[in-house]
Amino acid sequence: MKLVKDILYKVAVTAIQGSTNLLVGNLEFDSRKVKPSSIFVAQKGMVFDGHKFIDKAIELGATVIVCQEFPENILENITYVQVKNSDEALALMASNFYDNPSSKLKLVGVTGTNGKTTIASLLYKLFQKAGFKSGLLSTVKILVDNQQYEATHTTPNSLIINKYLNEMVDAGVDYCFMEVSSHGIHQKRTLGLEFEGGVFTNLTHDHLDYHNTFKEYRDVKKIFFDSLPKSAFALVNIDDKNGDVMLQNTKAKKYSYALKTMADYKAKILEYQFSGLLLNINGSEVWTKLTGSFNAYNLLAVYGVADLLGLQSTEALTIISELESVSGRFQHLTSKDGVTAIIDYAHTPDALKNVLETINDIRTGNEQVITVVGCGGDRDKAKRPVMGRIASQLSTQVIFTSDNPRSEDPQVILNEIEGGVEPQNFKKTLSILDREQAIKTATKLAKKGDIILIAGKGHETYQEVKGVRAHFDDLEKITALLKEIKS
Repeated sequence: MKLVKDILYKVAVTAIQGSTNLLVGNLEFDSRKVKPSSIFVAQKGMVFDGHKFIDKAIELGATVIVCQEFPENILENITYVQVKNSDEALALMASNFYDNPSSKLKLVGVTGTNGKTTIASLLYKLFQKAGFKSGLLSTVKILVDNQQYEATHTTPNSLIINKYLNEMVDAGVDYCFMEVSSHGIHQKRTLGLEFEGGVFTNLTHDHLDYHNTFKEYRDVKKIFFDSLPKSAFALVNIDDKNGDVMLQNTKAKKYSYALKTMADYKAKILEYQFSGLLLNINGSEVWTKLTGSFNAYNLLAVYGVADLLGLQSTEALTIISELESVSGRFQHLTSKDGVTAIIDYAHTPDALKNVLETINDIRTGNEQVITVVGCGGDRDKAKRPVMGRIASQLSTQVIFTSDNPRSEDPQVILNEIEGGVEPQNFKKTLSILDREQAIKTATKLAKKGDIILIAGKGHETYQEVKGVRAHFDDLEKITALLKEIKS
């Protein structure tokens, strides 16, 4: 139980009706989860307005209502707190409710379009192997030391963030590595968190359904770095032209990493194949189990963070050489007949281009590259034709199929993807709505030595069609099909 006035510390309050000198046991923004003696925070979301559920929250036992607008019906036995912004209030209140757990460990945030999951996950693995208890907040999963929980969002809501950070503190976790999405920044989910450092990976076409323009998307990412304290570090990919933008107004100590230009952390690719990469990082050679130039950037960022957090170079490089690929990120398997299948989360034009260019650089030139790819529904439509153009340019054969159509018509999505295919490449494309049939067709087209890329869903184990989620795992499907067809 905590006093309301303590939970409201640093919150921009505009008016109060009732007492804040009372104890509450829960903090909620979902009225369905309210219990007796709860604070209910009414947020104005894009779909639902929490102010409409104030009466429901009170019925379930809420004794304190935090809102941007007082309701017409004010009850004498309820405390009402008016705030400037409910999203900001919830984030600060969540930190206060859990005794500001981010200040009790070293929290590093990773932001950018591509690479967030890989960098955060590899950092977690590296520090665990180095003997430190670590935590992870990622798209794939949440880890409190060795305890795993399911993840539902790239950056969870502020209540969940602080709940798990608090669990990490209780478990004696030293470091936590966290993906920081543009949605999370814009919706104030990370407000009130104390970061030890921030990493910027890159910025490419994504989420323009939400942010409207690329500049808006970039500027939201920049807010994260603008908010870092002087005691923190800001490590950016300087090969990306937006790396300098992220550093413009930050108070944090500035560091850079790059493959192409001068930087604090510099790497050169000496050799790569499907089994891994040989890198020279700041003068030291290391063989890694990850491949592709995009992973060279990811590993360089990991090395930079390890160094900035005080890990010795030799120890960091030794552990980096042992790290395995993250689930659904350039995850590959080969059948008995020599067909290689690669599962990758690539769902942006740049990520798809990176993966296909890596495959084409590694292959000898005689193999077919058969790509199975789609685009998610109810998301950025502008990238669909770009994905179609890139897939058809860089593949021998392309099968366009459903990703997660959500509420959209899958055929409309496929038509928009096909719209980007150039005339000279149209003959090597197929469209198969059913994703399982598309993967099955790819295996039938493949001959010995060929490479099948299944892109877009990666680690996901579901497919969402018309709002309904059903089990679907790309890796599971292709593994079974390769055994069945190629045995």
